[in-house]
Amino acid sequence: MKIRIIAAGAVLLGAAAGILAFRANHPASDPPGREATIVTLVTNILEKGDYHPKPIDARYSVEVYDKYLKSLDDEKKFFIQPDISYLSRYKNTLQGELLGESSLGFLHDADSIFDIRVNQARKIYPDLLSAPFDFSRPEQIDLDPDHQVYAPDSARLRDVWRKLLKYKTLDVLAGLQDQQAALKKDSAGFREKTLADLETEARQKVKKIYDHYFEHIGKVGEKERFSMFMDALTHTMDPHTDYFAPVDNRYFDETMSGVFYGIGALLQGTPEGNIKIASIVTGGPAWKEGELKAGDVILKVGQGSQEPVDITGYETNDAVKIIRGDKGTTVSLTVKQPNGALKTIQIVRDVVHIDETFAKSYLIQNDHHKIGFIVLPEFYADFDQAGGRHCSQDMLTEISKLNAAGVDGIILDLRFNGGGSLSDAVDIGGLFEPQGPVVQVRSRDGSITVDRNHNGPPVYNGPLIVLVNEYSASASEILAAALQDYGRAVIIGSPATYGKGTVQRKYDLDDFLRGDKSAFGAPLGDLKLTIQKFYRINGGSTQLKGVVPDIILPDPYFGVAERTDMDAMAWDQIAPAQYQPWGHSLNLSYLKARSGERVSASPAFRQMDTDIQLMKRMDSNKVMPLNITAYRSQLEENDAALRKMDNITKEVPALQLSNLPQDMPAIDSDSTAVSLNRMQLQAYRKDMYLDEAVNVIDDMIGMEGLNGKLSKNGN
Repeated sequence: MKIRIIAAGAVLLGAAAGILAFRANHPASDPPGREATIVTLVTNILEKGDYHPKPIDARYSVEVYDKYLKSLDDEKKFFIQPDISYLSRYKNTLQGELLGESSLGFLHDADSIFDIRVNQARKIYPDLLSAPFDFSRPEQIDLDPDHQVYAPDSARLRDVWRKLLKYKTLDVLAGLQDQQAALKKDSAGFREKTLADLETEARQKVKKIYDHYFEHIGKVGEKERFSMFMDALTHTMDPHTDYFAPVDNRYFDETMSGVFYGIGALLQGTPEGNIKIASIVTGGPAWKEGELKAGDVILKVGQGSQEPVDITGYETNDAVKIIRGDKGTTVSLTVKQPNGALKTIQIVRDVVHIDETFAKSYLIQNDHHKIGFIVLPEFYADFDQAGGRHCSQDMLTEISKLNAAGVDGIILDLRFNGGGSLSDAVDIGGLFEPQGPVVQVRSRDGSITVDRNHNGPPVYNGPLIVLVNEYSASASEILAAALQDYGRAVIIGSPATYGKGTVQRKYDLDDFLRGDKSAFGAPLGDLKLTIQKFYRINGGSTQLKGVVPDIILPDPYFGVAERTDMDAMAWDQIAPAQYQPWGHSLNLSYLKARSGERVSASPAFRQMDTDIQLMKRMDSNKVMPLNITAYRSQLEENDAALRKMDNITKEVPALQLSNLPQDMPAIDSDSTAVSLNRMQLQAYRKDMYLDEAVNVIDDMIGMEGLNGKLSKNGN
């Protein structure tokens, strides 16, 4: 990135010298004009190709400006007001840079000033943490970023850091006090530390946390911050339009397919800022190679014969991105083993399956019926590989297994399913409903396409429930909406699903270049662009409003939906498609009444209602005391409430839920799979929402006029 020198007269403390020094020590690593090319390309594509483009004008400029500064310094602990006063010259004119009419002055100046301020803060925090804090003063801190203002000068900024570090230290100190109290209670002859000793230990721990934090910031370089700027540019158009740098593009594709090329190891970050091997995937490349072990700390990562990169301070996702790569390539890991020995291990990347993303089925047996339970975490599809894995095919397999087991009903869990492949969602609809429309898709020019399933007769005709929550989005909403519109299934869950009713397509930016693409530093990455909008077969959009369940249950997951984003596209409707509703009445009024009686009488759901109100109050209260007595009082009040939440599962009767027998050989062959499966079974057995879904499906099966009229399968 080429750094522009800020003009004379800038109101920065030592700004001119600092920026000149930064420029000298940070030579541009990309070909000149690469970033400007990407910005101009993306802006032009947004204007000409977005489904409902916003004008790239002064209003757009202000949003991009605000978003980027927020992404750099959300807590306002780096920039000071003179910095913002200087940068504000770009606020209403940034559209010229976005359209390629002028150079990227805002991006370059903001980054240069930010680096100076980070280097200053790097010296402030160790100094502030070198002396004890006075926790007896009646002081408080407001942690809401929207309430923060930029400090007027460096002296006031130091006080911002003082209060922030004091709060972090107080939080750690309270934890150390609790640990000591527990040890004192359980250990004879325990030597109690003084408050001063604990405060010193807390400051030392906070210093390590911020050492890691600043080490990470130091590795968030020009390319990463450019991606943050591109996020500000694209997300101002709408929340689901994204720019992907080449490495992020591969990561996105892997997430969609459920398959990636890597070493087959689960990574986890440590408080010291290291990346540790949590476990090795049985049968994966690292397992076959044999040297890498759980507990090893990765210090460096090398690509083939290239110089290894020190990954200390990396976030886990960033480490994952550079350890993964193309099939057949070699990655070199320098690791520190638990005994302190250093070792360099070379592993050839190969295919690794992310089993947690794949559809799984279970059996639930109660006094009344045998019920199938299918969990679909996402609508995955591997389009790159011939015969690649698709969730629709896996769903067919799971339903067939449940049919063979003779289930009386099926519950499909789409909670936390953020979507994925639309074509697979359409195909899955055809497994439960007759041939017909599943979703309507409207393009920018107003044309409407109706996506239909062509699967033939459904493979399962029996009672069906779909579980959703506010995290159920996109393809999840398409499937749930279609099953609801047909009257085919009862939808159960939170007051509404996410409300993501737009369609995106990825475009390779290199395809828009003419001439020698290498001159611009190709590959430039991809743009995921919003090009269409989803509509239910009843004509209403799933955008913004989502899907409202037939039976609504109190849900603690709130405040994440599309409607909370100011840039989200509006809801509207079109004419309904021609479709024939399912021929059997679900008698929703009866099912809702029965469920309402149970939920009202349920100690678990009553407690959940109370907890939701508590969480909303806790979430809205961002002001925290910096006095230890007041802080502990507030902490104890919150802890008491949270303990009640943790005890909710005690009020939930345990479901008799188990794996299907044919799945056990694969599970038992892998110790990691055994452990994960045990945890999943424990969670589902005490799942109050699944428990109520079982009650509802029992009602469906037993309803007069239903039992015997719906066959269990398509045979």
